[in-house]
Amino acid sequence: MRILLGVCGGVAAYKAAELTRELQRRGAEVQVVMTAGAERFVTPLTFAALSGRQVLGSIWEPSVGEVGAAGEFDIEHIRVAQEIDALVIAPATANTIAKMAHGLADDLLSTICLATTAPVWIAPAMNVNMWRHAATQENLATLRGRGMRVVEPGAGYLACGMVGEGRLAEVGEIADAVFARRDLVGETFLITAGGTREPIDPVRFLGNRSSGKMGTALAEAAVSRGAKVFLVTAAGVSVAGCETVRVNTAAEMRSAVLGLLPKATVVVMAAAVSDYRVAEVAGQKLKKRDGMTLELVRNEDILQQVVAERKAGTVVIGFAAETERVLEEGRRKLREKGVDAIVANDVSGGDRGFEVDRNGGVLLMRGEEVELGVSSKREMAERVLDWVGRMRVERGVVVG
Repeated sequence: MRILLGVCGGVAAYKAAELTRELQRRGAEVQVVMTAGAERFVTPLTFAALSGRQVLGSIWEPSVGEVGAAGEFDIEHIRVAQEIDALVIAPATANTIAKMAHGLADDLLSTICLATTAPVWIAPAMNVNMWRHAATQENLATLRGRGMRVVEPGAGYLACGMVGEGRLAEVGEIADAVFARRDLVGETFLITAGGTREPIDPVRFLGNRSSGKMGTALAEAAVSRGAKVFLVTAAGVSVAGCETVRVNTAAEMRSAVLGLLPKATVVVMAAAVSDYRVAEVAGQKLKKRDGMTLELVRNEDILQQVVAERKAGTVVIGFAAETERVLEEGRRKLREKGVDAIVANDVSGGDRGFEVDRNGGVLLMRGEEVELGVSSKREMAERVLDWVGRMRVERGVVVG
């Protein structure tokens, strides 16, 4: 893995030397690019000695500090941008983050940022008030929206004497983020989340307790592992790096899902879709009365339609939220709906399932059942995606 480490001008620049070693320890080939400000804190020779590579600096001058060679000048921002597998900026100052968010390119690092198509990790480090400032947070939101990954700073005693967020994340944490699994590169996920709402009148609706947290966790995990993700959500949330489609009703979800289905290689139906809708929605708010009868009609089964209309090779995973006979109902749905797998989970308790951050269940396949256990929804999402990764290997799709 060829990593370009961008070092910006802050007191945390000295920690980038340790990060260089940690990335090398994990098998990466590391080259360093420094801003002019960074060179005021640590000399280029330090990083040249650690990396054994030229340290890139000015866009106008030859690189300096290569061990054992003089170095030759070329159009470095283009060459380097094309050669690297990842760009890691640590520490990333508020100034560099702002430049990246607004597409400025006035030094070598910011120019490489615009020229590279490699994944980018940003590890901010700054004063707590600078970190909390609306401008910094908006700039980071912009970069996240472009698919860049932010390794959040820690909190504690800062060099300026203040206490709060802004400390550069631990070196191991940054390295962990960079070396996170990228086994789903090339896959396109279509994930549904949240509970649909079927209107009764302009004010009331039929709904359920689904918060969308499971679908959101699946989307976050898939993005982190390199997949392209479409998230169709009735929960009103969004996930950085996903293309999000917001819906309310089962009919809206059905339309969005079937419209995106031709693009998907993996479909995960984690949403709690209402089985019924009101036959006739009132145009005005219904008045209170002693009794009321609503006529309900059955919504179409989106999961079955997805199975029927998917292109060859598309993997489809369903979720079965049950309160009794969980395994039996999960096995029945696996058999009747024709999906590749069903996640059967018990939502009868308050410690897992709807509206909480933990979940548990069993991944059911034909001829195999995997106990997922009780864990955070993100951990459970990773377990489900592990199975997807295994499926893609069986299909002969392997990332080198």
